[in-house]
Amino acid sequence: MYGVLATILFLNTIALITVVLLQQGKSAGLSGAISGGAEHLFGKQKARGMDGILHRVTVVLGVSFMVVTFILGYLVQ
Repeated sequence: MYGVLATILFLNTIALITVVLLQQGKSAGLSGAISGGAEHLFGKQKARGMDGILHRVTVVLGVSFMVVTFILGYLVQ
């Protein structure tokens, strides 16, 4: 059981790193800081297309990473 979960955690980690590196940066220099403040004040439109898919995949991988890590931590005790 431990070996299977450790393998799943390893593959999940590699996938999470890959998906995060594929995403575009949200701010670039001073212009990003200014537009970032405006987005925070007025709200931001939902991400569409590939950015939206990458965001959802990142959330799913992050949650599964946490769940598998907690389960492994419980099994090691």
